[in-house]
Amino acid sequence: MKQLNMIYSFEPIINENCKILILGTMPGVQSLRKQEYYGNKQNAFWRIIYSLFDKELAIDYNEKKKFLLEHHIALWDVLEACDREGSLDSDIKNPKANDFVSLFNDYPRIKSIYFNGSPAETLFKRYVKAKFEKGDLKYRRLPSTSPAYTAAFLEKFDKWKIVLEDL
Repeated sequence: MKQLNMIYSFEPIINENCKILILGTMPGVQSLRKQEYYGNKQNAFWRIIYSLFDKELAIDYNEKKKFLLEHHIALWDVLEACDREGSLDSDIKNPKANDFVSLFNDYPRIKSIYFNGSPAETLFKRYVKAKFEKGDLKYRRLPSTSPAYTAAFLEKFDKWKIVLEDL
C-alpha cells in the first residue's frame, strides 16, 4: 500500500474588515510548492476575483492578497491538514478541519461564506458546521475555479458575480 503524504493548508488571508469568506478545500500540489493560494496558473480563481472588479490581474502574490483585503474578502480552506497524493479533492484522506469557531469569534463581520466548489461545501458541512452554531451566516456554493472542473471561464465568472451582492 502506498504511503500518503500529510499536507497542511495556509493561514487565512483575512482582516477585521472582511465581510465574506471564500473557502476552498486544501491547496493543490502547485499551490503548496509556491506557498500561495491558487498558485496553479490554470486555476481561474485570481482571474475571476480581479474580473469581478474589472481590474487587471496582478502578478505579485502579495498584491493579490492586498486586493482581496481591500475588497473585504477573506480566503481560507476548510481543511487544516489531510493525507493526499496529488491535488484532487477526491483523494483526500484523514481530513482535519480548520478552527472556524476561533475565526468567527475573531472576525465577527463575516456574514457570508462562499464555497469554491462542492467538495469544500461537503467537507464544511461534515466536519465544521455541526461543531458550532452561527445562524446569521449565509452559505453559497460556487462553481470550482479548479482546472479539473472544465466549465468555460465565462460560465464560472457569471456565477461568481453573486459575490458582489455581499460586499
